[in-house]
Amino acid sequence: MLDFKLLPPLSLYVHIPWCVRKCPYCDFNSHAIQQEVPASQYISALMQDLEHDLHRIWGRRIQSVFIGGGTPSLFSSESIDQLLSALRARLMISANAEITLEANPGTVDYTRFFGFREAGINRLSIGVQSFNNEQLQQLGRVHCRGDAIKAIEMAHQAGFDNINIDLMFGLVSQTQEQALNDINLAVALSPRHISYYQLTIEPNTYFHRYPPILPQDDLIGQIQLHSQQLLAEHGFQQYEVSAYAKTKHECVHNRNYWEFGDYLGIGAGAHSKITDMQQQKVFRFAKQKHPVAYMEKAVEGDVVITEQALSPQEMGIEFMMNALRLTQGFQTSLFTERAGVPMIHIEKSLKLAEQKQLIDWSLSAIRPTDRGKQYLNDLLELFLPEK
Repeated sequence: MLDFKLLPPLSLYVHIPWCVRKCPYCDFNSHAIQQEVPASQYISALMQDLEHDLHRIWGRRIQSVFIGGGTPSLFSSESIDQLLSALRARLMISANAEITLEANPGTVDYTRFFGFREAGINRLSIGVQSFNNEQLQQLGRVHCRGDAIKAIEMAHQAGFDNINIDLMFGLVSQTQEQALNDINLAVALSPRHISYYQLTIEPNTYFHRYPPILPQDDLIGQIQLHSQQLLAEHGFQQYEVSAYAKTKHECVHNRNYWEFGDYLGIGAGAHSKITDMQQQKVFRFAKQKHPVAYMEKAVEGDVVITEQALSPQEMGIEFMMNALRLTQGFQTSLFTERAGVPMIHIEKSLKLAEQKQLIDWSLSAIRPTDRGKQYLNDLLELFLPEK
């Protein structure tokens, strides 16, 4: 049985499912746009979706909002203003809440950035992926190196001082020199946060059906090591497997995921994790994935396609799957507070991980060792149910 004394922090995720075209590596719920984006209709559906979920979070304050996709920057600034105004009318959003919008360099200009800022967006996450034109073309991106540089410069000019740049490594034919060139250019453009992650081949993607030839593991390891050193030299501290930030600019929204906070997801294919104090249960639920079906079902109040209450065993496992991604680990008290179960539920796995020198474990804190960070997948597997 779960036992919660406090509600965890709560974030809101809003999914915008359209893109100019589907990238060959992407396994997110995104759909190539065939005609004009039905922004007003979709925002109406989002609000109907939200209103049916309000009873789950009534009286709780939202600490962060993340508008992701897809490509949310396909929406006009007027549409984003309409969306945020509608959210504020229905939710208690903290005055200092982090409000992030994902943007792709091929879909923005200064006027749109300025409009996003005026609407209340205070953090931009710009999906660059690479500054190398050949690799951008292989990744199916709709922008080039020049577009990416210009977009980041325009974001600064529009008043954004909290910008994340998404970069990938381990790309087709990528050399270490090319990867480090990407890092050097990224830091020169003065973001406060860089998400730096390896290209992986995911099921149900074009790259899964037609696998590209990627660099050898040894080279990928060298790229990652030297990139981490370069980022540290420029003041970007790694606080999660793929997240690097300047001081006081860690992503509030994503950190809430990793610390096993609650989040409400609205939009096509959005997922939620909500704690119910009265029932002493945690519920996960997901929404209709296809945009057309989602908008139709939202009118009927029937967008939820799956819902489950997590078991005590699942709570412990899911907490560890998230929290061990944090490079500094977590306070042991957080496990009981957020998972709602005593540490004994994972004690066997903790002892095994400690024996394998994958974690440092004390009465007050648990954190992955350097070896644990290097072999994170092996570490996480120790907490999965035995087959």
